[in-house]
This record gives sequence, structure tokens and C-alpha cells, in this order.
Amino acid sequence: MTAASSPSSPPSLDARAAARLAALPGPAPWLHEEVARRMAERLPWITLPVKRWAHWSPRHGGMQGHALVAAHFAQAECVGVPAGESPTGDAPLPWWRPARWARPALRTVAQPEAGSVQMVWANMLLHRVAEPQALMRQWLQALAVDGFVMFSCLGPDTLRGLRALYARLGWPAPAHEFTDMHDWGDMLMQAGFAEPVMFMEHVTLTFETPQRALQELRALGRNLSRSRFAALRGRRWHARLLAEMESLRGNSAESGAESGSIPLEFELIYGHALKPAPRATVSAETVIGLDDMRQALRQPRPHSLPPESRAE
Repeated sequence: MTAASSPSSPPSLDARAAARLAALPGPAPWLHEEVARRMAERLPWITLPVKRWAHWSPRHGGMQGHALVAAHFAQAECVGVPAGESPTGDAPLPWWRPARWARPALRTVAQPEAGSVQMVWANMLLHRVAEPQALMRQWLQALAVDGFVMFSCLGPDTLRGLRALYARLGWPAPAHEFTDMHDWGDMLMQAGFAEPVMFMEHVTLTFETPQRALQELRALGRNLSRSRFAALRGRRWHARLLAEMESLRGNSAESGAESGSIPLEFELIYGHALKPAPRATVSAETVIGLDDMRQALRQPRPHSLPPESRAE
């Protein structure tokens, strides 16, 4: 089964386009850094000691957000997992800038050793991965027992106004479809995680002009939909798009945006899940390895987020 047809893939995602996006050089978009900041605010909820953690897709996830996590776990070692990113990374600082020596280099690995990290941090990654459950299994393999993953991604209400506009005009969607929060929770369980906690929020960015809104969208990424227009659009089409986007101003009150502005809506999904201790399969005759038994007996009660944070 191909990535495009896999039922666990984000709906309508073009896997090749997603790989090209991951390989693009440059820093993370502003929104990614903002989501990382909001996710980092939840780190104090975690009581499990973290001696080593892995940042999956650090450049697209945001190096400002990385600094917040590194400051919270100041004594912990970190490794970066590029996940298809371009090796160029952020532009190097000039040799005469003192920050060049003050900024520590992030050591990267293709995949951390099994059970070698207590936390996986993956900001704004899952919605642009062709095989998310395969990625979740990589996270599970890298984590030690009772380790946890913290991640964020876009949800299905993202760009709902722009999607409606494209549909009304008979144009292909401006972005691929995004997976629902509850489906992510189910996939985490299927991958082997325990106690998944999912929550979401809606954020609306507003812009004075359609041109500025499109500039922000270009900075956020690319259209990864398999049904996107296959050729280059012309000036006439672009002019019509700008004119049609003016109609979004009338929807500002419905989206909670400022009156007279162009709104772009984003559904932000946050997730957290634990790696449980291995469970022996019960049968008529069960054989348990001595090392597995010792590991199971040593495990404390799993740490989790407060009950009020769980998705219903």
C-alpha cells in the first residue's frame, strides 16, 4: 500500500510534495515558533526526570522553541532528528559575532538508539508526514519506558474560510486535509503508546490586505494536496484570487477576527502520550525473559497529565 493510499496518512497528502517541503532550507515559520512557545508552557506539568531528549525535525519545529525546551531541561542532553530536512540548517553566523561561539551546535542522528531518550519533542510535524504511524513507532522505539512524546500539528478547521472560497469557485483545495484530534489519539494507541492526552485551540491571524495574507501562507509552507493545480497559475488567476479574498472580510465577525480584516484560521492540536512498560502476552503457556521481568518490576506508576486535560 502506498503512502498516498494508506488509511493512516493525512487525507489527500502528496508524499513527494511533503518530502520536498521538508528539504527546503530556511528557519521555521513564525507560527511554528509560536506553537512551540505555547507547547513549552505545558512542560512544568511533566514530573518525569529527563536526562536525554530528541527534537524531531528541529529546523521546521523552530529553534527558538528548541531553546525554551533546552532551558527547561537545562541538565539534559539533546539530539536532533532531521526527518528529511535539508542538512544546510539555519544560516551560520559571521565569524566575528560572539553568538557564533555561544550558540551550541545541535548534534543530529538519523534515529536515536532504542530506549535512549525520556522525551520526544515534535512541533508542527505530524500533519505533513505521509506515514504518521510509522513515525510514531520510531518515537516509541527511541523512548525509554515511561518516556513521553509531546507534539503539535494542524487540525481540520485550518483555513476553513479559504477552503470554502476555493470550493465556491470550483478550484482545487488550497491545502491537503488535516487529521482530526481523536484520530491522532487512536493512532498513538495503535502504535503502542498509552494514556494519550489530546487538546486543541483555534487561532485566527488577521491581515490588512489579501497580499499580506498570501505572503504569510507562502512563509508557512506549500500546498501539499494531491488535487492541487498541476501547472503554474497566471497573473489573471492571481488577480482574481486577490479580488475574491476581499469577500473574506465579511466573515471576520464569524471567525472572531477584527472587523475589516482578512482572517486566516488555524486549528492547533497538541498531544502527549507515554511509552508503557512491555506487557507479556497471556496464553496457555507464557514465557517471560528474565530481563523483561526485572524491567517490569522496577517500573513506577506512569506519570501523566492532570485528568482535566484529557480529551473526552
